[in-house]
Amino acid sequence: MTISADLLVKPSWRFLFSHPAHLLSFGFGSGLARKAPGTFGTLVAFPMYWFLAPRLSDAMFILALVWAFAIGVWVCDITGRALGVADYGGIVWDEVVAFLIVLFFTPPGWEWSLLAFALFRFFDIVKPPPIRYFDSTWHGGLGVMFDDLLAAGYTLLCMAVIKSLLP
Repeated sequence: MTISADLLVKPSWRFLFSHPAHLLSFGFGSGLARKAPGTFGTLVAFPMYWFLAPRLSDAMFILALVWAFAIGVWVCDITGRALGVADYGGIVWDEVVAFLIVLFFTPPGWEWSLLAFALFRFFDIVKPPPIRYFDSTWHGGLGVMFDDLLAAGYTLLCMAVIKSLLP
């Protein structure tokens, strides 16, 4: 997370409610967490998934994910510009959307969900290649959203390998 002295504006509830893009990019406030905002943002995906999955067909859910990613590029860019820091740690819509993708493809059961959560947080924090490359070279809303998409891909790949090894 960037040091607050570098920020043009200090994130607060007032800031979040000053523009709908800020509220969404901060994961409805979860990005205001003092410690581990990305983890709190990732957790926001669980109730969203539990609400949406039984109500949408698979095709509609995928369409909603594409929409959420596209909107995320826009809102994360707006918020990053307002803060003066493109990928401020409190901007967590990227974690929300990427983890919704992971949950969509995660087998049922709390064990799989817990594994998905742990793997996603690991890849999002450690940023193995090429995630670190894109995180450091792609800027703006697309850069914010894209590295978490890669972390979701690594998570799903690991889960597929683990599932294939099970009897």
